Amino acid sequence: MKANELRDKSTEELQAQLVSLKKDLFFLRMQHATNQLDNPLKIQTVKKDIARVKTIIRERELRTEA
Repeated sequence: MKANELRDKSTEELQAQLVSLKKDLFFLRMQHATNQLDNPLKIQTVKKDIARVKTIIRERELRTEA
C-alpha cells in the first residue's frame, strides 16, 4: 500500500481501513501464537500499513487546525 494511494482516500475511508488493518493484525497475531502463520513477515507489513494510515490521518488533522 502506497502513501499516495492513501492520500486519495477520504478520512472516513481511512478510518475504515484502519479498523480493518487492526482486525487483520489481531488475527495474524492469533495465528502466529498458535503456529498457524505461514509468513511471519505479514505482521510487519500490516503494522507499517497501520502506521501509514495513522500518519495521513494525523497530517489531515494538523492541516485543519492550522
